[in-house]
Amino acid sequence: MTKKVVWVSAAIIANEQGQILLQQRPEDKHMGGLWEFPGGKIEANETPEDALVRELKEELNIQVNKDLMQPFHFVSHAYDDFHLVMPVYWITAYEGKVDPQEGQYVLWADEETLEAYKTQTPPADIPIFNMLLGEDDDE
Repeated sequence: MTKKVVWVSAAIIANEQGQILLQQRPEDKHMGGLWEFPGGKIEANETPEDALVRELKEELNIQVNKDLMQPFHFVSHAYDDFHLVMPVYWITAYEGKVDPQEGQYVLWADEETLEAYKTQTPPADIPIFNMLLGEDDDE
């Protein structure tokens, strides 16, 4: 059986203190309540970078220059009902103040907080948490 392939872009947004921005998925969405890296679906005829610029403006009211995004990792993960493909970008510069636009909770996570939230994230995000924490994916 062929699964639907869902393409999304995600951002690891780091502040000057080295903390990483996490946001909580709304309860009424798939995997609601879990914590994730900001981003969203790539629309037809949209590049991953353009999708991320759009999603970060829509979700967090920040403006990102796509030329300053650094490729970080690539995730390909099979869920039961779809297959997720997710390019992930590192972002350290943006304009505006993080202001959640969709009622989602956000937090700036240090290493200890990342470790705690790793168990409360969608499975596709776990390799990203592991990379940020300097852990192997097998852990």
